[in-house]
Amino acid sequence: MAPFATGTTTPHSIEDGVRSFDSPPSDITVLASSRAVIENRFTSATIVISTTTGKIITVWHSVLPESSFPPGTPYKDYSPCVLLPGLVDAHVHLNEPGRTEWEGFWTGTRAAAFGGVTTVVDMPLNAIPPTTTVAGLKEKVAAAQGKCWVDVGFYGGIIPGNAAELKPLVQEGVRGFKGFLIDSGVEEFPAVSATDIRKVFEELQDEPTTVMFHAEMIPPVTASVGDDVQWSLPPLAPTGPLDEYQTFLDSRPSSFEIYAILEILSLAHLAPNLPLHIVHLSAVEAIPMLRKAKESGVKITAETCFHYLSLAAESIKAGDTRHKCCPPIRGQSNQDGLWDEMLENDSIIKTVVSDHSPCTPNLKLLPSHVPGAEGGSKAGCCSNTSKGDFFSAWGGISSVGLGLSILWTEAMRRGFKTEETLRNIERWCCVNTAKQVGLEHKKGELKVGMDGDVAVFDDAAEFEVEPNTMLFRNKCSPYEGKVLRGVVRETWLRGRRVHSREDGFVEKGGPKGELLLERRKA
Repeated sequence: MAPFATGTTTPHSIEDGVRSFDSPPSDITVLASSRAVIENRFTSATIVISTTTGKIITVWHSVLPESSFPPGTPYKDYSPCVLLPGLVDAHVHLNEPGRTEWEGFWTGTRAAAFGGVTTVVDMPLNAIPPTTTVAGLKEKVAAAQGKCWVDVGFYGGIIPGNAAELKPLVQEGVRGFKGFLIDSGVEEFPAVSATDIRKVFEELQDEPTTVMFHAEMIPPVTASVGDDVQWSLPPLAPTGPLDEYQTFLDSRPSSFEIYAILEILSLAHLAPNLPLHIVHLSAVEAIPMLRKAKESGVKITAETCFHYLSLAAESIKAGDTRHKCCPPIRGQSNQDGLWDEMLENDSIIKTVVSDHSPCTPNLKLLPSHVPGAEGGSKAGCCSNTSKGDFFSAWGGISSVGLGLSILWTEAMRRGFKTEETLRNIERWCCVNTAKQVGLEHKKGELKVGMDGDVAVFDDAAEFEVEPNTMLFRNKCSPYEGKVLRGVVRETWLRGRRVHSREDGFVEKGGPKGELLLERRKA
């Protein structure tokens, strides 16, 4: 049996501080594969994780045989599957408490674990109450206790009049803040004005946090819509039938995103050290101004979403409101432009997230022939004439736990190289998402000292998206029926297996996810 080392890549003796075992250890697990992504390097790897601390204690850049470890050591060689860091989905709406029928901690985090996501960060809406006060955060935390299958962090919300709550929320451990420049769709989370943003920047300019914006805003003059679009009403002059996707797309042009980003950039000088972030960027036209701002010293980044990188307006059929989200899914050329930007060496788009924003099927107003519509009429909230109405339907895409496979499928369709794409996915969905929320000291990479969060990814396997592969609460997603390439065989959280495709969830002992409430560091 070869010597066993921790924290190094070569064996050492116990005099060098290395552990030695005379009997089978009960406090380590060893995962290995001929293919792994380790600190932006595609390599063979053997990863040793302490099940006592949940931390990675050794990474070897080779596959050590089981005989290298004491007899009885839990060990598995997953070759040729790829070992990836557990994904960090930094944009998820779990909705509990208050709208738990839309989604909840139990179902949402199980869906995440199914797809190799080991950390999610919960948005401050659409829960009731929203996370805009310390009291609201405490209700959220109480609702999450004992229900999380992966680790969960929380964002705070920015609304008119809550500036005094922001510093206390930082102290309580929120990972950042989000505000809307256009109506959010729920009355308890109103949009902010320039005056509100000034107050927020003044309050948070020296705090260790990130301020994020839903960047859509109605320009002062527009020929396409009136202000009523803010209240999810049809435009005053619709360009076509309300069940046609193009009619909806015309009502949310890219100028909405551009104008909102211009507003944010015009105020950025008020807090020059405060990191700013644009959530779910969809319009490629906004990229040049973001690049220019960054080059001039503004601390600003952007994210995009799996659906903007895989779905295109031209393919959305009449009445299929599963595709409604805001900002909207735009055309194929726009999608191509987002990919082009992401592949740049210093892209302004740093992260890719799900923006999982579910609701009950009846709120999607799906026609009966669209998958996911079953039972939609039971709520009695809508007439048959409103079925398929893109303006009255709730906006949001359900995809938590499907993102890795969605991204991989599209990348392979585009002919991208395997190793380069895997390194990019580590950067977009692990390293940078962890950094965005101040968790880079423990999440997002497979290296010594980090949490032992691992996704075992079979990049050659395929599966069809069906209700039994959509573990979120409501089985209503535009991906249903699609065949995706890439299957997460197992998900490990802090050195313990949470889920496997073959055996399901490790139900014994219940969920082991932690609530990430330590205060962010500067």
